[in-house]
Amino acid sequence: MPQLLIELFSEDIPARMQARAAEDLQRLITTKLAAAGLEIGSSQAHSTPRRLALVVEGLAARTADVKEERKGPRVGSPEQAVAGFLRGAGLASLDQCEQRDTGKGVFWFAVTEKPGRDTADVLPGLISETIREFPWPKSMRWATGTFRWVRPIHHILAVFDGKLLEGSFDLGGKVGMMTFTDRTRGHRFLSPDSVIPAGNFDAYRDGLRDAHVVLSRDERRAKIAADAAEVAGSHGLVVAPDEGLLDEVTGLVEWPVVLSGAIDQQFMDVPPEVLTTSMRTHQKYFATTDATGKLAPRFVVVANTTTSDGGAAVIAGNERVLRARLSDAKFFWDQDRKVKLEERVPSLDAVTFHARLGTVAEKVSRMETLAAELAAFIPGADADQARLAARLAKADLVTGMVGEFPELQGVMGRYYALGEGLGAPVADAIAEHYKPLGPNDRCPTAPVSVAVALADKLDTLVGFFAIDEKPTGSKDPYALRRAALGVIRLIVENGLRLELTKVFALAHKLQGADKLIPAYDVGGQLLDFFADRLKVVLRDRGVRHDLVDAVFAPGSREGGEDDLVRLLARVEALQGFLGSDDGANLLVAYRRASNIVRIEEKKDGRTYGDAPEAGLLELAEEETLFKSLAAAEKNAVPLLAAEDFAGCMGALAALRAPVDAFFDKVTVNADQPPLRVNRLRLLSQIPATLNRIADFSRIEG
Repeated sequence: MPQLLIELFSEDIPARMQARAAEDLQRLITTKLAAAGLEIGSSQAHSTPRRLALVVEGLAARTADVKEERKGPRVGSPEQAVAGFLRGAGLASLDQCEQRDTGKGVFWFAVTEKPGRDTADVLPGLISETIREFPWPKSMRWATGTFRWVRPIHHILAVFDGKLLEGSFDLGGKVGMMTFTDRTRGHRFLSPDSVIPAGNFDAYRDGLRDAHVVLSRDERRAKIAADAAEVAGSHGLVVAPDEGLLDEVTGLVEWPVVLSGAIDQQFMDVPPEVLTTSMRTHQKYFATTDATGKLAPRFVVVANTTTSDGGAAVIAGNERVLRARLSDAKFFWDQDRKVKLEERVPSLDAVTFHARLGTVAEKVSRMETLAAELAAFIPGADADQARLAARLAKADLVTGMVGEFPELQGVMGRYYALGEGLGAPVADAIAEHYKPLGPNDRCPTAPVSVAVALADKLDTLVGFFAIDEKPTGSKDPYALRRAALGVIRLIVENGLRLELTKVFALAHKLQGADKLIPAYDVGGQLLDFFADRLKVVLRDRGVRHDLVDAVFAPGSREGGEDDLVRLLARVEALQGFLGSDDGANLLVAYRRASNIVRIEEKKDGRTYGDAPEAGLLELAEEETLFKSLAAAEKNAVPLLAAEDFAGCMGALAALRAPVDAFFDKVTVNADQPPLRVNRLRLLSQIPATLNRIADFSRIEG
């Protein structure tokens, strides 16, 4: 069956946009083909720095014939209704319609047949629509045209069934129409004059390869990785893993040529993170390491061309550029160490954290107090070390090195602290206080590091919630969701016993009294916020979100749970209990009792939450349930306080038999009013007792 080949050729597309753009091209074209009634066999998209390409296999030569039916008015309807129907159907008279008995009367039906069209006639408009609808994050105009695209378009290749599609695209303004072509160009430097006919995809792909263009992104990526490993291996080294850089470099070259250069030995006393960041950020070089994992004095660079000297001039040029870059880095490294971190802290007064939350210096002051207080709950944490680390945690923000490489904040602070002899706990806490930055980032475990990392994130969360700058929908400009997930991981993975409500209150007090939202409300909002984030964390562990709600619930008689370690243990025990027959049946009984009491309270206009009177318990099943509820509460509540959650659930399980017996034998809405009231009160004690452990009303299923 016929094949469709499209190439959109332009100036260099930003590397970060290429893969997504290829997917968008494939999605838009295939969606429009389906809407036009054209089925396809398969499709494949490709991208290079200068081109997006798509091949669609198995397209029909014509669109399918379409038969459309439109139901009209009943036979004998007023002339005005009939005229409107004919007008809408595009018909001249009822002679072109059919009468059909629908079982509800005889109606007019308009039946029209639309013959299929040649696919070659459909495709030009479809391609033009796709180009106009392309969802680039950023776009530009060029020359005298009015059309916007990510970069100036040079040509649009469109071939169907081996033939050029007759079509064009309007670039607007004085540029006007760009006529489709069936030819493309090769590599900018290595084959600048090549003209490649593209009768089909195989000829197109192979012609590009002959013209020094590897069309497949995956093939280029694999070649770069393999060649880099080979080049580094020739020096007894390995390439430092960097998947992000590999993806980026793949989008920078059409004909990858991997080379290796040397780093001057004079720069090797600069911290390896500085060298790696400078090479990666500015030059797109891969770092290499020796057998011990230590940074080696060589780099790997990927060129987009071959040279007659085997790359010698390219290597020399890159070494020269890198030497200049690293000279700047070494200058900052040498200069920064002349000023102690403590001496830099006052300069943080000139750095604004947030207009309503003060300067970074004020944030640091709050962090000092908070970190020292938190240290008491972290085994092995020294309060004085936590206070010192918090005070110095942001000092490297005003160093020359972090000014040049912002991504090294914290990392440089650690090096400067070690150089000043401040000790590993303080230095490591400075480096780690931003962590964890995401789900795949390592979570700090060193006691002082944990204290400072918690202090930083809690201060941020409480501060922004206090000024009513909470995340909304998909917007989270201050990364508060990430901060909350970080706090959860720090607490849970380190097994910390913190009562969040008290910690929030302390952090709020340190913010000052002029904040918009009072401490009580901030604490409640943050607990809800943490509950939502905790559901995300636990979802991958197979824990139901409603159980988190049930234990977190602030409306339960025991109050909401704010100790995350204890909360997770309670959730685990509750999940196990509800997975048993006793738990499942007791949940059904809870709902049944709650529904009966709610309905009767609404009907009577009163509540039945008071304790039942023992003297009005008429049947044995009533008395047994009454005693069982009292025993369950007496046994469960101390077990809950002792954090014996399995035992607590066992105490609740003892309620199943008396509850079942009560519903089997007792008529709640008895004829005698006092007896009915007492039984409703007894029934209300079932949810009341269970809610001492968790809010069962929030449990689904």
